[in-house]
Amino acid sequence: MAKKKEVQGRTWGKKLIRFGVKLMVVGVSIFALFITSIYLGMWGALPNQKTLENISNSQSTIVYDKHEQIIGKFYLFDRTSISFDDLPEHLVQGLVATEDARFYSHSGIDYLSMGRVLVKTLILGNRSSGGGSTISQQLAKNLFPREKNGKLGLAIAKIKEAITAQRLEKIYSKEDIITLYLNTVSFPDNAYGIESAARKFYSKPVSALDLGESASLIGSLKATNTYNPRIHPEKSQSRRNVVLYQMVKYDYLTKERYDEIKETPTALQYTKVRTADATAPYFLEQVRLKAKKLLSKHVKGDESQYNLYTDGLKIYTTLDLGMQRKAEEALREHMPTIQRSFENNWGEMAPWKSDRNFINNLIIQSPVYKHLKVAGYTHQEILDSMSVKSDMPWFDWDQDEEALMNASTIDSLKHYAKLLNAGFLALEPTTGAIQVWIGGVNHNYYKYDHVNQSKRQVGSTFKPFVYAAALESGVDPCDHISGKTITYTNFENWTPSNGTDEYDDKYLSMQAALTRSINTVAVKMMEKAGVDRVMDLAKDAGIHSHLPRVPSLALGTAELSMTELAEAYCVFVNQGRGQEAYMIASIVDADGEDIYTREKPRPKEQVISEYTYQIMQELLQAVTEAGGTGSRLRWKYKLDNDIAGKTGTTQSNRDGWFVGLTPNLVTVSWVGADNPGLYFKDTRYGQGANSALPIFGLFYQKLNADQDYRSITQARFETPDQEVMEDLDCVGVEEENFFQGLFSKDGKPKEKSYDQEEPSDDYDQEESKEEEDKGVFKKLKKLFKRKK
Repeated sequence: MAKKKEVQGRTWGKKLIRFGVKLMVVGVSIFALFITSIYLGMWGALPNQKTLENISNSQSTIVYDKHEQIIGKFYLFDRTSISFDDLPEHLVQGLVATEDARFYSHSGIDYLSMGRVLVKTLILGNRSSGGGSTISQQLAKNLFPREKNGKLGLAIAKIKEAITAQRLEKIYSKEDIITLYLNTVSFPDNAYGIESAARKFYSKPVSALDLGESASLIGSLKATNTYNPRIHPEKSQSRRNVVLYQMVKYDYLTKERYDEIKETPTALQYTKVRTADATAPYFLEQVRLKAKKLLSKHVKGDESQYNLYTDGLKIYTTLDLGMQRKAEEALREHMPTIQRSFENNWGEMAPWKSDRNFINNLIIQSPVYKHLKVAGYTHQEILDSMSVKSDMPWFDWDQDEEALMNASTIDSLKHYAKLLNAGFLALEPTTGAIQVWIGGVNHNYYKYDHVNQSKRQVGSTFKPFVYAAALESGVDPCDHISGKTITYTNFENWTPSNGTDEYDDKYLSMQAALTRSINTVAVKMMEKAGVDRVMDLAKDAGIHSHLPRVPSLALGTAELSMTELAEAYCVFVNQGRGQEAYMIASIVDADGEDIYTREKPRPKEQVISEYTYQIMQELLQAVTEAGGTGSRLRWKYKLDNDIAGKTGTTQSNRDGWFVGLTPNLVTVSWVGADNPGLYFKDTRYGQGANSALPIFGLFYQKLNADQDYRSITQARFETPDQEVMEDLDCVGVEEENFFQGLFSKDGKPKEKSYDQEEPSDDYDQEESKEEEDKGVFKKLKKLFKRKK
């Protein structure tokens, strides 16, 4: 029996071995097929020999403004890159000793290092074992950024980099690869390439770097923030010594020399270098994204794809660089003032100071917290970690943006949550050409672009579309509408108010109501026009976001982007036609051959009649005159230009808006907090006239002072027809008379016939008693009035 069991055991053992062998063969086969599929380009094309041969001769793509001034560049390395002869020997030795000790003996892949990483990481679970990539593989990663390929993305990227590294080694010498790597790698503080890093941190060319400086920069490559010599000098020195010790280990440095300098700090001579994208960084990023999309539709003569970073292209844009700089200056001048008002408005009761729930939400929603939570740390452990203070870059309006602050991660979260953000856009109404694009207050700290990525409620800036629709439906500009507050019972007793009862017993003309931005009149104006007509007009003008079919639409509860708001407002200065914004006019290759030229689009349909167009220009100009919500443009900023516009403030003063219109320019400015839980407590500070309008005011002051912009600043609106002037010639505000008061429903909610589930063409078919016209002669005038 024992013998039988022994035989059975051997049989099962053999079966198990055979199964294991088969499993291994299948696994190896699958892996081989996987590598083959990558090699054949099924997971994205690999760079061919011709592409790799041209790398050393790559040229920057230059982005120009409308006057062909350089805005910025896209490049792997700029043409000021250094050669191998410029590199100090100890710099090259430190790089090799630290990043790739067997660099001179392998052909692109260090299989011994890869095996070590595989064993330590996958089998022993040691995450500190390093990446196993050679300098050649890292160069491949720098030259050809990784693409997203789902869950297999990292594996695919690593294999592609290994194949590319071997191809690079066949084309270039070891010295060339070292040079290419140091010219393309990213150092701390957004310094790209060793020459830029040497000049930024030590104010000298790379050829003049001493041993300690070279080791510090090489050491920072492991983690550019952690080992940034400006931010973390102690960590940088520790890492520098690791590099020096590696040089000792591989016989590039004597132990005596190491002992001599290891305790001596490497002194910084930091220079704040103006980067290529210091002006219009948000615009440049949008150009980059749009250019890549446009280039994907075109190929070179050899059928290969254009490379935005190496092909020396020229991108001609619509931006006016001088105007852009004036707008950026205006924003920088205004934001410190409004930020102080915001913080003073809250005082010691500010949520970022005293609201535990607010602060806790900031913490648990932060990427740092989520990352540590996934790593298995407890809530308290994470809080302890996030409470540790260290020197970190600190952006604040009252200090240099490069200043350091000794603060914790939690301190940082609270600080950046309280900072107001802003956006500013300007375009030509007749062409849609974008002249100015500011997506946020500081691109280094806020990458999110508020011009086109953000959608916010637009408040009263939506009202002009309501008024235009009312005019199109036959409402007379001098029809006086009651300012009385009304409760809409079929909308959860919604009661739009004006923040004051000043107008409850008054009747207002269109001009008076829009000038003062009276909410109750705007809602009644949409009632007269019909909500569908308002929505159709807004969409035809260029608003493509969802518009809620509710009464509050009249007050701007729709969430729109700054871009579509600017496009839609073109109807008021472009003969009643909206306009599509654009930023790239053309792209040409290094030889000057056209790759892309924007075709002139067909004119859009006229959205409003000539009569409505002229009336709306007059109404919007009145907003900026005495008594209007935008009047501070006159009395504070002393602007005498022809300016129309509209202010906007959203619920709880979360967003402040100003749309400024001049004959040749449409601008939109916005100010608000990114955190939805923060807003101005007081409308006096949070209203668009105080938060957003000043950016326009300061911007136009700067334009007025520059004779190069006289075609914009001295442009005048056309004189309206006599009929338009006559139709606007009326008293703006009338007191309620005896008979109107007799028939009013003061104190009683007014039922509305508008039904969300069964929408009618009109908001409400019946006029209320208090809104009936007040004179027989006015009725007769309407009957004979010529509509256009």
